[in-house]
Amino acid sequence: MDQFFDPRSVAVIGASNDPAKWGFWLAAGALRGASRREVYLINSRAASIQGEPTYAGLDDLPVVPELLVISIPGPAVAAAVDEALAAGVPAFLIISARVPQADDIAARITAAGARLIGPASLGLVDAGNDLLLAWGHFTPGSLAVVTQSGQLGTEIATLSARSGLGISRFASIGGQSDVRASEILETLVDDPNTAQIVLYLESFTGGPALVSAMKRLRAAGKPTMILTTGMSSAGARLAKSHTGALTSAIDTVDAACRAAGALRLSTPSEVVELAGFLATSWLPQARTIAIISDSGGQGAIAADMAEQHGLRVEVLDPGTRARVEHHLPAAGHIDNPIDLDGAGEADLSVYAALVGELLADETIDAVVLSGYFGCYGEDIPDLVEAELAEVEKLGRAVAEARKPLVVHSMSADSRAVAALWERNIPSYTSIDASMRVLARAGFYAAHSGRITPSLEESGPVTPWGTGYAAARRTIMAAGVPVPAAVTVTRSEDLAEVIDSSALRPPFVLKAGWPAHKTEVGGIALGLPDRAALEAAYTDMVTRLGEGEYIVEEMDRRENVVEILVGGRRDENFGPIVMVGAGGTETELYGDTWLELAPVSQAEALDMLSRLKCFSLLTGWRGRPAADVEALADVVVAVSRLIAAGNDIDEIEINPVRVSPEGAMAVDALVITGDRTDGKDDEE
Repeated sequence: MDQFFDPRSVAVIGASNDPAKWGFWLAAGALRGASRREVYLINSRAASIQGEPTYAGLDDLPVVPELLVISIPGPAVAAAVDEALAAGVPAFLIISARVPQADDIAARITAAGARLIGPASLGLVDAGNDLLLAWGHFTPGSLAVVTQSGQLGTEIATLSARSGLGISRFASIGGQSDVRASEILETLVDDPNTAQIVLYLESFTGGPALVSAMKRLRAAGKPTMILTTGMSSAGARLAKSHTGALTSAIDTVDAACRAAGALRLSTPSEVVELAGFLATSWLPQARTIAIISDSGGQGAIAADMAEQHGLRVEVLDPGTRARVEHHLPAAGHIDNPIDLDGAGEADLSVYAALVGELLADETIDAVVLSGYFGCYGEDIPDLVEAELAEVEKLGRAVAEARKPLVVHSMSADSRAVAALWERNIPSYTSIDASMRVLARAGFYAAHSGRITPSLEESGPVTPWGTGYAAARRTIMAAGVPVPAAVTVTRSEDLAEVIDSSALRPPFVLKAGWPAHKTEVGGIALGLPDRAALEAAYTDMVTRLGEGEYIVEEMDRRENVVEILVGGRRDENFGPIVMVGAGGTETELYGDTWLELAPVSQAEALDMLSRLKCFSLLTGWRGRPAADVEALADVVVAVSRLIAAGNDIDEIEINPVRVSPEGAMAVDALVITGDRTDGKDDEE
């Protein structure tokens, strides 16, 4: 990637003297790095560009440029690329948009062993290497931007400059026709100028490589923040199983972020808010916070926002409460949030005193100061120095405690607010932003990524074919318990089932091929004897036709909870495993959680704990707790099945019936890549 971000020579085709054209900005930016590399400006109709001599074409250059930047009308790009490939150009940055046969051009470039970023790229910037090949101005800093939307990336760069962060590297990668985001992320692991990364993608092709790169960035202490849009609708697909139908592409991106120790955010402003925090503050080690406010109203709203973002605002420790009361002798009520009730106006020193007491409390992970602080010197010039002195004290308290203090100030840019940032205290004009940033920083601290369990112990499990009977055999081979069962294909087989005492009543009869049996009347429960079994069989054959039917012993255990466990192969990120509320109401509840597969026992337990229905498993209203460990074993087994090297595209067990005595799969669906049984489509 050095030929893109630190090339020895750059040539710009389409260089211009017109500030309204891309060629002007590319030429001006390239010339800024002329002390580090050779720069050649190509324009057959101008003798000079911005005071520098030009060349009529590639053939006139004294050397073959290492990086060729193309900014000419789209229809002319193909000929320019062919000429450059013939000359031996190794790297292309194509700014031109609306390029005819762009895929063919990209294929010719890669076939020649060259590399390409673009077409329709908005350029490259590397502040540390004096590289500026983009429109506009970029403030040097510590945030790297890798984006499929150049305009969105430019917005992030602008917001970053305003916040004082600045840009270390900017890469507009367009449609990733050759160079992919993961390759650029890998270059940032050892980049000394990059402290944080924001990644905007619309396509997550090559997801495993992205996860690997983000894991390396996390290990290097460099947070990665992801933006994406429209993934839920764009990634929707027709799925045979609930596992496929209930999981969106955005859910999978979130799972990938958890696996990599990265964060997904929603807007450029949220990115810059969090980046500012991560660049300055200590990370919270848990989610319990204390709130100090200048008014009861602001404190109450702060507490509401904290709870909305998953932070805990708990009653103060008695010892801490006593120390707070010492600094607020006139207060009628001390609680969390702490209402200063005018104490700050009476004596500015109360701010640092209280913050220090709260930060010293081992049960408090962060402090939020909300209200007027930061405005005193702005509104009353005589208080500037006193407020700045208080900021100094706050900075020392934060440094000593190594915990975050976040200030929600009614001022955006006072001298005190600027001083807060300089002393590693983030300040925001919105209490919502303050709590959101603190919560996300806490999530980042608690989720450093996952180590994927090895599959070497058991190896792949070969699916036994299509249909329910085959699915039973497949999951049994993976270690998932199932009820005793017999497969029948004719009515005479039923007598053998009864007479041999192979199964105990009551029975369950299931048609073997429908994916969702209840929707087509392909299941009959609680059949008490041979007569009922035969009647149910006759009815199903009449309605559904001849085929493979399965007779099972009905699960008679009490205090059972039904859970869905499934897995599928995502087209971008590969194998994923999902858990959810099971049974026939699965879609109604939509209560699911997924992770990249495979998962460990501990991770499976964590997945289950995130379900809204988890309370049913741990003993709801006096009911005995279910065997959650046994259920986690099923999750692990399914995750290994979908992650192993086999032909399984989707697998679903719905439901897994979990009782205090263990877990049992009473229905299963396995979809392979080479399905040939047409009856699978009969629903």
